Amino acid sequence: MSRMKRRAPRGGGKVNQKNMMKQIQQMQAQMQRAQEDLEEQEIEGTAGGGAVKVVMTGAKVVKSVKIDPDVIDEDDVEMLEDLIVAAVNEANSRVDELTGSEMGKLTEGISMPNIPGLS
Repeated sequence: MSRMKRRAPRGGGKVNQKNMMKQIQQMQAQMQRAQEDLEEQEIEGTAGGGAVKVVMTGAKVVKSVKIDPDVIDEDDVEMLEDLIVAAVNEANSRVDELTGSEMGKLTEGISMPNIPGLS
């Protein structure tokens, strides 16, 4: 039976690691820019058929709240409070959807190696 000699590993693994690290760094920079762009965008949430409008940034900072005077009822403050909460929550959800969509575009088609502990 003949014995096969083992070859010493070639430097190809290091080249692949360098390329992978470079791609990861580029993706991190793109994601940082996208996050900064998202934080500057303004997203609107509404409730009560538009009676309450909330404008929020992508960083989830409320910029404005507009309330139609017709929905202000001194005898039913709770309804107005509920409309404000609903509008804020809608704006918040829209920010999350936009963030997921934009970040998804950056990571689309990227196959990550099977790294133990990162699954």
